Amino acid sequence: MDSAPVNWEALDALIVDFAKSENLFEDSFSSSPPSSPSSSSCSSYSSSASLSSSSYHSRLTIWKIRRSLEAGDIDAGMDLLRSHAPSILDDRRLLFRLQKQKFIEHLRKGTSEGRDSAIACLRTALAPCALDAYPMSVFVFKEAYEEFKHVLLAFIYDKDDKTSPVANEWSERRRYDIAGLMSSVLRAHLHAYDPVFSMTLRYLIIIHKGYCFRQGIVSPISDLTQRLLLDERDPPATARESLYEAPPFDEVDVQALAHAVELTRQGAVDSLRFSKGDLFLAFQNELCRMRLDVSMLDELVCEYCVYRGIVDSGLASTSASEMQAILEPKINQLEPGCSSSRNCSLEVDSGANKHSDGMDVELRYACEPSSNHEDCSTSGLHQSENPRALQRYRTHGTGERSKRKRWRGRHDDKCGMSFDESSGLELSTTTLVSSSYTLKEQQGSGKHFILDVNSREDKYEIVLGLKELARKGMAAEVVEEVNAMDPNFFMQNPMLLFKLKQVEFLKLVSSGDYSSALRVACAHLGPLAASDRTLLKPLKETLLALLRPNEDALGKGLSLHALSTSLQVAIGSRLGIEEPQLMKIMKATLYSHNEWFKLQMCKDRFESHLRIDSLKEVNTPLHPSVAISNLNADTSTLGSSQVTISSSAKNSEDGSSPTQVSSRDVICDENSILKVMEFLALPRVDAIHLLAQYNGNAEMVIQQIFA
Repeated sequence: MDSAPVNWEALDALIVDFAKSENLFEDSFSSSPPSSPSSSSCSSYSSSASLSSSSYHSRLTIWKIRRSLEAGDIDAGMDLLRSHAPSILDDRRLLFRLQKQKFIEHLRKGTSEGRDSAIACLRTALAPCALDAYPMSVFVFKEAYEEFKHVLLAFIYDKDDKTSPVANEWSERRRYDIAGLMSSVLRAHLHAYDPVFSMTLRYLIIIHKGYCFRQGIVSPISDLTQRLLLDERDPPATARESLYEAPPFDEVDVQALAHAVELTRQGAVDSLRFSKGDLFLAFQNELCRMRLDVSMLDELVCEYCVYRGIVDSGLASTSASEMQAILEPKINQLEPGCSSSRNCSLEVDSGANKHSDGMDVELRYACEPSSNHEDCSTSGLHQSENPRALQRYRTHGTGERSKRKRWRGRHDDKCGMSFDESSGLELSTTTLVSSSYTLKEQQGSGKHFILDVNSREDKYEIVLGLKELARKGMAAEVVEEVNAMDPNFFMQNPMLLFKLKQVEFLKLVSSGDYSSALRVACAHLGPLAASDRTLLKPLKETLLALLRPNEDALGKGLSLHALSTSLQVAIGSRLGIEEPQLMKIMKATLYSHNEWFKLQMCKDRFESHLRIDSLKEVNTPLHPSVAISNLNADTSTLGSSQVTISSSAKNSEDGSSPTQVSSRDVICDENSILKVMEFLALPRVDAIHLLAQYNGNAEMVIQQIFA
């Protein structure tokens, strides 16, 4: 399976919003009570970020209620409901279910006190609830009363009797069903939806799984997606009877929701009824019902944040005094006679996985005497192999590092929230960036003690420094430093060299230095294009910048963000730093998303809502004509007026059309497509092909099939 290009800056923004919304960064936002969130759906990234952040404490409350109900402590859960969402208990159906579970939990204790409490609950709470649990319908009232009488059998059948008629009532699974149902209801009531990235990831994985299954493709990320997105979903929240008289929904909305989140048609109708016909609100409700492995998601996010330089790697926050406290006992333990008059060198080797191609980096720190103790500092730095990279490492460490955030993890003692997974997460995060220290005696005359640091952190800093240079458009400096580190790197990555030289060329053109720009083109761009014919077209387009001296050639020609990320991945791979797993997930799922909607011959109605469109905005077009053609290709309307254009070229390429279609384009109305799909039980693509043969007339298609 191929992978799709990703706008990593847009993904960075989504992930930072996710981490702040979940309070995963230290001091990510104020602990003051959140303002009342708006009930409208998120229409922009900024509004969605504000909504996610303000709902943090509401999500904490939902989590507490869920845990109480899952543990069988119904009273604690109901107390929290009365404190934070008392109107929920006005729904007598929900109250009836809670009281029924409370009755079972009293009996589950198996004591005389528990039995007495169960009888008291039956008389004072459960029986009155059964009388008015479903007041809008006599028929449903009878069902509630039958349910009430049925649960009384728990008095005479043991909880361990798996064959009893009330085995399901005794099942602890009921706890999780009720907890999930209350979570669904509270989420919508408090507008405490998950952060946008969390919903986007769920949706992309669903599309990816469906695409792979229907195309018979083995997913390259199946091991990740299976563990990340769990099979079970929370029960759906159902509308009260007063909403059953809602007008019929547009079939386009019903089908869009059903296919997007894998619901039956009736399930989609019920979801729309609960959201009062708001398609995007129903979509959010359904996505948030899906369960993610939270601890795994946090690890993926943390790994990505460290890789991208969003989060401080951990060792970076260690002060000089703390580092000295770590090193001195080891030095003194191995060499008690080492005094202040003896020079001790500390050798830092960044090659945890050494390469023979010049990528090893050494830092030597001289221990100079100071006062009555040894003080190790960087003042005596001797750069042996690649001084520019080490200089960048030091500069980046003092400048860019100060802007990074500190990872906090998913725990909140103030709110009484402490996930069991948090300790494991902290361990994995530490392992990700930790350094291993070993001491050995240097060979040769005079005793010097060498500290070998097989440090991923050193490698991260070098890669992040180069990435930052590329992001700022300092292509010449990047090429110089990389060549100093590894002269063979660009021989194995000519496309990266071409793009960097493109940036250098365009930067010189923008500054008016045409002679230097032409020298770059002659010395590098030309020979690279001669050795790879696929580069001739981008070379010609790059040279056109000479005809527009007053335009910002660099800004219009290339995406520096995409280039800097490509460089980061390539250099990191050479240094033994694996690409984050989250990157692999996003590349594969966005590719599946593209291919799936090509097969469906329509635009995804929800991609803007989940910022998927921004994740795909990678390259800026070189020419206005390209931008116009792309705009025309992407233009479509939503809602009941949505149309699909089917052409002979598309049909012939697909190869699945039963007969030759007219050469002119046929506009297929979305309602016509749905009608043919429903009446003939056909996939969407086949329905479109049939409509194309009959000028988009659904009635003619159906008549001809049944004639």
